[in-house]
Amino acid sequence: MSTTGKTQTGTLKASDSRHWTTGASSKVARSQRVGKTPWLMYFFVACILILFIFPLLYLLNTALKSTSEFVTNPVGIVSSFQWGNFAEAWSKGNFGAYFLNTVIYTVCGAGLGTAISLFMGFPVARGYIKGSKFWSLLFTLVLFLPNALMTQFQLLLRLHLYNTQIGYILMVAVGVGIGPLLFTGFVSSIPKDLDEAAAIDGAGYWTYLFKFIVPLSKPALMTVFILQAVWIWNEIIMATVLFSDQNKFPISAGLFAFKGTYSNNWPLLAAATIIVAAPLVLGYLFIQRYLVNGVLGAVKG
Repeated sequence: MSTTGKTQTGTLKASDSRHWTTGASSKVARSQRVGKTPWLMYFFVACILILFIFPLLYLLNTALKSTSEFVTNPVGIVSSFQWGNFAEAWSKGNFGAYFLNTVIYTVCGAGLGTAISLFMGFPVARGYIKGSKFWSLLFTLVLFLPNALMTQFQLLLRLHLYNTQIGYILMVAVGVGIGPLLFTGFVSSIPKDLDEAAAIDGAGYWTYLFKFIVPLSKPALMTVFILQAVWIWNEIIMATVLFSDQNKFPISAGLFAFKGTYSNNWPLLAAATIIVAAPLVLGYLFIQRYLVNGVLGAVKG
């Protein structure tokens, strides 16, 4: 090899070495900067966590006080735990019947609403119906429309479903909210080649929908179900309009009626509030991964 070739080879090696050293140092610098970032993120997360947890702890602290202790020291830490407040609130508020009603309304209403989101969202996401873009826009606009309570009241009255549990379930079921939009976004992330392959194999529309799309879309369907179930569990306005029989009230309306009777007994009222909110808090701890996966899948789509 000539002297010129050796010189060029040495120059290339030296430049590669400098390039590698510069790249490695920049990566180290970036890693150091990234390593410092999470502590600031953890601080903000901790602040947000305190803002959410503090009201719950304050509510629990009030629920465990006696009436005399609350009057003496309303904001102080409880000194003598009164666990009997929960049993007393449960029995006096008749929350057992309200709880059963709410479970029926939530499971049936959210189940029907999830099915509606499935049947509406899939053909729109795939473009199997005319005006798919219009329907996607309509899914978004519906989120900003007010609830037509008087129209729903007149509809159930004419159908002879006023003050019936079936009528209430149908009304909360059609309140799908963000469900179709969320499911449409998730289905868009599933390759359309799968549709063509299933069609070549002879799979029909409904067979493909239930045997392929539903199993693949479990995170999205669970997310739609959870969001609508939370709304139904906390719903109170429609229940007070569509029910005249207090025995058919959901638990949120039962809590409102309990407040009217025991508005001066704050520990008992706090205990009743925890009884109503506890199922949602405990349920979220077990189903949060479905909620996160469904939302992330819809965003990617």
